[in-house]
Amino acid sequence: ALGDLFLTMRRMSKPIVAVVHGRALAGGCGLATACDLVVAARGASFGYPEVRLGFVAAMVMALLRRSTGESRAFELVALGDTIDAQTAAEYGIVNRVFSDEKFDEQAVTYLTELASRSVSAVSLSKRLLYQIDGADFEAAIRMGAQVNALARLTDDCRDGIDRFLDDK
Repeated sequence: ALGDLFLTMRRMSKPIVAVVHGRALAGGCGLATACDLVVAARGASFGYPEVRLGFVAAMVMALLRRSTGESRAFELVALGDTIDAQTAAEYGIVNRVFSDEKFDEQAVTYLTELASRSVSAVSLSKRLLYQIDGADFEAAIRMGAQVNALARLTDDCRDGIDRFLDDK
């Protein structure tokens, strides 16, 4: 069931953002890891403590390995330690860390900025990013060219090019 949720999240056209201002442990951390973007308060913590219960953080491993690298992913799931938000950012689990005091304000600013971007361009970017996973370089370039051609057909792209040319 959790694996199906992760697959569904990957297939959604809009970015899914985890907003973490407390503890994200075990399944909660896995859910955050499955999101396209993660923002966290400085005081937030992350961990995959399943191993301490004799369980395996199996469903998150494919995602964690991609974001942190093989050795670091193994360390996180084999030891089950909790890490702070800054360390999670250094490991590639968290995209942005905001102060605890201004977390809500800074998170809203970040999310508003994301929401102001071209819906079609963000959607196509997300789709391509996950589509090229596992593809060889040549195939990934071909997929990118196809997405580029699709993007040029959108109103967002035409409007963006017009705005760019008007600014010159």
